[in-house]
Amino acid sequence: MISLPEEATQPTMYFVGVTTGRSSIMNVFPRWAEALGLDAVLKGIDLEIHAPEDDYRRVVEFIKGDPLSLGALVTTHKIDLLTAARPMFDALDEHAQILGEVSSISKRDGQLWGHAKDPISSGLALEAFLPGDWWRQTRAEALVFGAGGSSLAVSMYLMHPRHGDNRPAKVVVTNRSQPRLEEMQRIHRQLDYGVPCQYRHCPTFDENDRVLASVPPCSLVINATGLGKDRPGSPITDRARFPQRGVAWDFNYRGELKFLEQARVQQEAGNLVVEDGWIYFIHGWTQVMAEVFHVEIGPDKIDLLSRIASGVR
Repeated sequence: MISLPEEATQPTMYFVGVTTGRSSIMNVFPRWAEALGLDAVLKGIDLEIHAPEDDYRRVVEFIKGDPLSLGALVTTHKIDLLTAARPMFDALDEHAQILGEVSSISKRDGQLWGHAKDPISSGLALEAFLPGDWWRQTRAEALVFGAGGSSLAVSMYLMHPRHGDNRPAKVVVTNRSQPRLEEMQRIHRQLDYGVPCQYRHCPTFDENDRVLASVPPCSLVINATGLGKDRPGSPITDRARFPQRGVAWDFNYRGELKFLEQARVQQEAGNLVVEDGWIYFIHGWTQVMAEVFHVEIGPDKIDLLSRIASGVR
């Protein structure tokens, strides 16, 4: 059974994850709080992957009932937590309702709110390193390994009609299990954004290699599986080849980072852009902190917080 924190004695935000003590945020948060003028602390709550539903409900119940527990950022458990505790939330934002997940828990006027911030934070991160007219210029595809919540979120951003003709020619998603792919396909059909999508059931890494070999030059390749962070490994083998002039983006920024290492080995020969998840980490946390503490964190503050974080990375 999960061990919950004691009742908060000062404004507290929680980090609900798997190995929260290893995250850079534990060193970064106090400095961020000082820069934002917040009298607050961060505490981690670790849960095993796909924990019992009762554990998720106990976490949400604790945060909801404790006056000085102001909210939480949720990683890994975003879908499972909402599935188990949905009736305990008073309100969900539009993205949380569409994605069936919460990455942010906050309180507003006595109500417990759940937000899904990944479509926003993944988009901000991507815009930080991908040229603004990339898809219009290249007509390339996006390949996403993994069909979890973060994969669905980034696909929503990539395909959104507001980008006009500056969208991938196709979005390809692979996953080891079929049900997640079917759920993603259902949501994509519901959204009807007009970008062709392909859903590939790939229970082995060799099958992911073959899908990777099929995407055209300049394509964006994303590791959204979690492999290389909390669990060792990569969704592809060392034999896999990235597309020429492509972009390899690992959502992870800590851990073994095998996918990132595989991309860097090919970076020079393939003329690849290789990015880890650090910028995503910055935007993910600042988006949630803005909700939890009801503060505005604009571009100037983002720059400041990014510099602070880089100094203790």
